[in-house]
Amino acid sequence: MNIPLALLDFCTIYPGESVRASMARSVEFAQKAESLGYSRVWYAEHHNMTSIASSSPAVLISHIGAQTSRIRLGSGGVMLPNHAPYVIAEQFGMLAELYPDRIDLGLGRAPGTDQQTLGRALRRDPQAAEAFPDDVRELEAWLSDQSPLPGVVAMPGQGTNVPLYILGSSMFGASLAASLGLPYSFASHFAPQHLVDATTYYRENYQPSERHPEPHVIAAVNVTAAETSEDAARQEKIVHRNRVRAFMGRRGQVLDDAQLDAIVNSFQGRQIIDMMRYTARGTADEVAEYLTWFTEHAKADELMISLQNASHGEVLAGMEILAKRWIG
Repeated sequence: MNIPLALLDFCTIYPGESVRASMARSVEFAQKAESLGYSRVWYAEHHNMTSIASSSPAVLISHIGAQTSRIRLGSGGVMLPNHAPYVIAEQFGMLAELYPDRIDLGLGRAPGTDQQTLGRALRRDPQAAEAFPDDVRELEAWLSDQSPLPGVVAMPGQGTNVPLYILGSSMFGASLAASLGLPYSFASHFAPQHLVDATTYYRENYQPSERHPEPHVIAAVNVTAAETSEDAARQEKIVHRNRVRAFMGRRGQVLDDAQLDAIVNSFQGRQIIDMMRYTARGTADEVAEYLTWFTEHAKADELMISLQNASHGEVLAGMEILAKRWIG
């Protein structure tokens, strides 16, 4: 039996598209994922990125939860150093009350933005990430029946025990998740370097908790599924070019096609594309073969799929191709 598949939705804003249209597509994405049997959809907190609309995962989850009925919805993740744990407990406690047994709370310690946005717009201390382990423990307490502060409760939130997941792309997250007895999700869809070391360490050093007696690894992987290998290769080429263009755009560089071609074919371009090293590309059978290998390679209990197709219509088609082959 194949392991469960979850999905990441970056709430991408395509060129010339409105934010409202992007969010409408996210609803359609989740509804189709639910109908096809995917286990969950997660949304990541990003700031100051003009092509990504998921700056407030809790608000987006609430909107999509109202238009779906079964699929789990969660953050992948909330960047906890940007927030007071108490506020996150209230937000996700409310979601848990609105959508019982459907809410996940993935937690990251990165800011999800650049340093200027972090310090001047969000008004957060760049050193706040150092308190991440303590903030996770505090958040877990707010969501339990044991308030960390006498006379104060998170309402809603208290007693909801929203499931927590530690997100990471390095050994830090693996070590923390293992020591706290929490599930661990590795961001191998864009940070492949430490995947095997991190998941191996996590499993070998896992400290069982009452709620999670066994370790649980979610590994993220890119998928470009199409009806033919040739079409998947065509779409992947477009995705790679868009990836390089977006990366350079965040550095303030606007590229014409000739400049983009030059960078894509340069050492710098190959480095950017290598961030997507773990990609299953091709037909349903080719993608399934790769995911079977990747599951063993990553020591994964669940796969978090980042669909990498050239357009929204092709994303939905790829989602269905994968589901029919893997989920049945």
